[in-house]
Amino acid sequence: MTNKRILLFLLSPVILILLSSWGYLGHQKINGGITIILPQEMAFLIPGWTDIVRLHASDADYRKETDPDEAPRHYIDIDNYPEFLETGMIHHNLDTMIALYGYSFVLDQGILPWATVTAYDSMVACIARLNWNRAGLFAADLGHYVGDGHMPLHLTRNYNGQYTGQSGVHSRYESKMVGRYEDQLNIVPDSCQYIGNVKEFIFTYIYANYQYVDSILLADQEAATIAGNTVSDLYYGTLWEHTGAFTRELFQKGSRALASLIYTGWIEAGSPHIDPNGLEEPEANQGIILLPPHPNPAVDQITFTVTIILPEITFSIRIYDATGRIVTTIADTILPAGTYRYDWHPDRQGGGVCYCVLEAGGSYQVRELIFSE
Repeated sequence: MTNKRILLFLLSPVILILLSSWGYLGHQKINGGITIILPQEMAFLIPGWTDIVRLHASDADYRKETDPDEAPRHYIDIDNYPEFLETGMIHHNLDTMIALYGYSFVLDQGILPWATVTAYDSMVACIARLNWNRAGLFAADLGHYVGDGHMPLHLTRNYNGQYTGQSGVHSRYESKMVGRYEDQLNIVPDSCQYIGNVKEFIFTYIYANYQYVDSILLADQEAATIAGNTVSDLYYGTLWEHTGAFTRELFQKGSRALASLIYTGWIEAGSPHIDPNGLEEPEANQGIILLPPHPNPAVDQITFTVTIILPEITFSIRIYDATGRIVTTIADTILPAGTYRYDWHPDRQGGGVCYCVLEAGGSYQVRELIFSE
């Protein structure tokens, strides 16, 4: 693996999740958006099965910490291929690409489109076997890779502006700016389609989304010039002014693409139906469940409730800000089965977003916290 991606493995798993691709919140928006896009004939999947797809939207990022094969599935530096620079396309067959360029080169450039196909095929196989819980987890991974395919800086060698003197643009655009304007990135009702050729469909949106790479880099330069820095409200306001419209479109297209892939996979699997009550609690297999915090939005107090299913479990609850910095530790303990409540009085002024992260046995549950002015 090339040095440019080794940084991913030097970060804590929580920071990886908050700062990777569209971040935890962005991937939940894209995966969760399918509930208002799937056709009425698939309404039986809502909310039980679609909750699995949404809640596990960042599982693929978690795996980067323990699986060295995971990181290349999240990107493709497509402009490192001479044929792309010449024709705007590459060969869509992975074996052909390996024969042309060698396995190591192809892996170093990332295998996002082929990983997306693999997740789709796995989802379809599980639906056909009526293994809906497992199908939901593969659909969650599918949505994550689709979301990565709709983040333009996951499609270029200049993914962090390192070749244009704009180091850090990756995080500034996809994490910090999106965190500031996430309330303007909501998915709206849409329609999905049956996809005749899944692999071609995936490559088509990758080619289309690559066109925004230069737009992001130019917007970053313009915002930095106007603000005189890359950290101020003026910088991020200008960056959003130049990129907000197509960023909203990328989120919407991501949800629509995922819904279309799920709809297509369901048809290909024979259009089976399930009893939504037969689904397991999405997070119950971790032995502990972090319930939705309340009140949320909050002002000066917020309560966290955890339910422990196993006889005993070691866990921690920490609060992170939007940049991945630890704000405070709520709990770090071993407790027996039961339900426990923790009250937190944040020392903060004004509104904003933080994340509550429960870690137990190397697995993570994340809840977004919104603070009112």
